Amino acid sequence: MKLVDNVVRSFKVAKVFRENTDKINNIDFSASGDTLISCSEDDQIVIYDCEKGTQMRTVNSKKYGVDLIHFTHAKNTAIHSSTKIDDTIRYLSLHDNKYIRYFPGHSKKVVTICISPIEDSFLSGSLDKTLRLWDLRSPNCHGLMHLSGRPVAAYDPEGLIIAAGVNSESIKLYDLRSFDKGPFLTFKLNQEKECDWTGLKFSQNGKTILISTNGSIIRLIDAFQGTPLQTFTGHLNNKGIPIEASFSPDSQFIFSGSTDGRIHVWNANTGYKVCVLNGDHPGPVQCVQFSPKYMMLASACTNMAFWLPTADES
Repeated sequence: MKLVDNVVRSFKVAKVFRENTDKINNIDFSASGDTLISCSEDDQIVIYDCEKGTQMRTVNSKKYGVDLIHFTHAKNTAIHSSTKIDDTIRYLSLHDNKYIRYFPGHSKKVVTICISPIEDSFLSGSLDKTLRLWDLRSPNCHGLMHLSGRPVAAYDPEGLIIAAGVNSESIKLYDLRSFDKGPFLTFKLNQEKECDWTGLKFSQNGKTILISTNGSIIRLIDAFQGTPLQTFTGHLNNKGIPIEASFSPDSQFIFSGSTDGRIHVWNANTGYKVCVLNGDHPGPVQCVQFSPKYMMLASACTNMAFWLPTADES
């Protein structure tokens, strides 16, 4: 099945989970697309089976809190940032709820974590104005970058380049093999007046970078030249929360949550709004991601919703 406009418009909520008592602040699909993990401000980590549409397991993180959860490449493991005690990143074995390793170093809240698509390394950025490179096998950071403001970061799909967004106005591209030499390219964009950048994502084809904000604007730029391509607006964000925007796996569509509980969808090439999907989310939708393998969308407020298409592509 191909993702085209009328298939996108036909997405309906197939399953709603109401396990969480507070806002879900991060979700992540496994690379195979068969599981989804979420973390919430109620200190719960919930793992879902996407094929069966069931909840598999709940893990509590009462002591340290939990945010920015991501699956690692090893089965049944995840890393997450902390919301209590300190700003250490924690590597968790999900099946027995034990910590494998801690990654200390950040002195303020961690606001971005990304896992390398090709190896067991990850990147973290914090309000302490640093980006750190880590290897899951070692507690010591093996790359440190001092920036002039709040960072957002992403790996390109090949796992060879890091994009770091700084101060909501410039994107610096680093080659991972010569990371310490500084950026090989810097794109200067107009500084955001109304909001801050809160997320960066490369499209799966590596050609564009999506910039999410804590305002009611999303930007798409060319990954090679830094040229602004599209500005997506019309969704609501009147609460200043970091609303996630995501690509479809074919890089053709952009999905975003909004504070009115709806999902907004645009065509990435034309900037045209394809539709607004209403899934009866009672609160602001902070997280939206499309499955990397299945024709399925996940969105979350305090509830988790799984969406499936109801039309064929004809």
